[in-house]
Amino acid sequence: MQIEPYLFFEGRCDEAVDFYRKNLGAEVSVLMRYKESPEPHQTGMLPPGSEDKVMHGVIKIGDTKVMVSDGRCSGKPAFQGFALTITAPDVARADKMFAALADGGQVQVAQAKTFFSPRFGMVTDRFGVLWIIIVMP
Repeated sequence: MQIEPYLFFEGRCDEAVDFYRKNLGAEVSVLMRYKESPEPHQTGMLPPGSEDKVMHGVIKIGDTKVMVSDGRCSGKPAFQGFALTITAPDVARADKMFAALADGGQVQVAQAKTFFSPRFGMVTDRFGVLWIIIVMP
């Protein structure tokens, strides 16, 4: 059994996938649009004009699968009560990923050496996802 995160970007999924591809090396495994569904959508499920939005996707960041969607395309993503953690192979890679995620985002805990790691930091990216970047000793 595995537990995998499923992130709902409420209309910004394509932008998020492109951002993670460019900055974290994410690879797209699956990307299905609402218009590709063989079944009709329930009335009121999506705002008009959302047919090209992502119904379901799977990206791979390192060895981890992350499922993604535009959800109901409300324009109001709300990521609370969790963080995604990346264990970087070294300080240089940790610094690079942290800087990329902080661009347009907000640093929660500045990256620094700690008693438990040569580099640790927390940042909320431009989409509202909280990331923890750590290098294991």
